[in-house]
Amino acid sequence: MHEPASVRGEVLALSPLAIILIEIALAVGGFGIGTGEFVIMGLLPEVAETYQVSVPVSGHVISAYALGVVVGAPIIAVLAAKMTRRALLLSLMSVFAIGNILSAMAPDFYTFTVLRFITGLPHGAYFGVAALVAASMVPPNKRARAVGRVMLGLTIATLVGTPIANLLGQWLNWRAAFYLVGGIGALTVALLWYFQPRDKVSEGASIKRELSAFARGQVWLTLGVAAVGFGGMFSVFSYIAHTTTETAGMPVAMVSVVLALFGIGMNVGNIVGSRLADVSLTGTIGGTMIFNIVVMTVFGMAAQYPVILCLCVFLIGCGFAAGPALQTRLMDVAADAQTLAAASNHSAFNIANALGAWLGGLVIAMGWGFAATGYVGAFLSAGGFVVFLASMALERKTTAAA
Repeated sequence: MHEPASVRGEVLALSPLAIILIEIALAVGGFGIGTGEFVIMGLLPEVAETYQVSVPVSGHVISAYALGVVVGAPIIAVLAAKMTRRALLLSLMSVFAIGNILSAMAPDFYTFTVLRFITGLPHGAYFGVAALVAASMVPPNKRARAVGRVMLGLTIATLVGTPIANLLGQWLNWRAAFYLVGGIGALTVALLWYFQPRDKVSEGASIKRELSAFARGQVWLTLGVAAVGFGGMFSVFSYIAHTTTETAGMPVAMVSVVLALFGIGMNVGNIVGSRLADVSLTGTIGGTMIFNIVVMTVFGMAAQYPVILCLCVFLIGCGFAAGPALQTRLMDVAADAQTLAAASNHSAFNIANALGAWLGGLVIAMGWGFAATGYVGAFLSAGGFVVFLASMALERKTTAAA
């Protein structure tokens, strides 16, 4: 076990190898969470058959997990204000591991749904605290890259973890997929226990101080950029299978290829975006919103062409470039209430998921076609850019008044 390195908020004095091992441990947790969140989408028919419910009803477990993320992130961040980051990470990942293992054992649909809600509770708080730990180990000009490396666990999960868990679930039983995810969670607990240094609770830590994050306009505006701006990505991604087969006329076998392109794009965006964010944090956020507006507009206009659809899906995945930048900006604008702000970022992403899927489904139901989800995405990205401009205007006003 590493010796205590520093108090909260200071750059930890660790060797390069120790930093790499901690980042790997944190990323493994992100890999497990990402795999567990998305694998259920491909296993809903099997879950429905097991519990003798319809596929639409079985989809309620996805909503239950998302609700757990939205509710759990701020509540846990506040209630755990006086916990050390190491203890909090170990607790969160333990709940996640146990929740997935119990999900695999659930005897009925109601129990399974409740367990998915409970398993979603640690999601946002884990990523928020993991980002803070990663940023604390490097100089300020390298924070976004450190956050990006931890978030690679989540983006790699979309490309590798989810397909593998899905195949395991199809080959053996859907329950096997959740045992696998629970095992990844348990591995993360072991890695964090061994490699994560013991830390101290920062002086003055309290529930009141964490809640002060929500009294800061910049925190709300930054969360607003995520909740609205990233809705565009989800509006397209939620219906990409039907867009691929029905709009572009591609065979069903190509859906997995298109999904892989999206996953590759997310990984590229995460890596490139985190580097750009260390050069210009706000420039990366604003630039990505503009990039998304253009790409999603092209998607809406030309999704019927297979090559253009594939290219646009890859580029839409690249739009994740703003993720590390938004997470890092929340650290700047939250002052000493960083845990709550950082954790709430993932609540905002899940709101974006729900908003994008709902609006995308709305335009499809109105008869505008699956490609129109691209226009919804462009509209939401534009909304995120407007919120970003409001944030910049407030920052300039505050700076001028100081």
